[in-house]
Amino acid sequence: MQQAIIGFHLDDEQHWVADLACSHAQHVRHNPPWQNRPWVTTEAGRKEKLGMMLECKQCDKNFPIYSD
Repeated sequence: MQQAIIGFHLDDEQHWVADLACSHAQHVRHNPPWQNRPWVTTEAGRKEKLGMMLECKQCDKNFPIYSD
């Protein structure tokens, strides 16, 4: 389920975590070549991504879509 990013914080290991509108959180690491998110390393880059929609895996678990 797509949710908007409303903020960011660092976890205990100093990895960036996106705070989502649904009140869940998701890591947004820059770890090339697997995860290429250089924007997360700067305050300006993170600010630019506020409002961006991100797939919330926790919402997907809580609200699975059933098809008939």
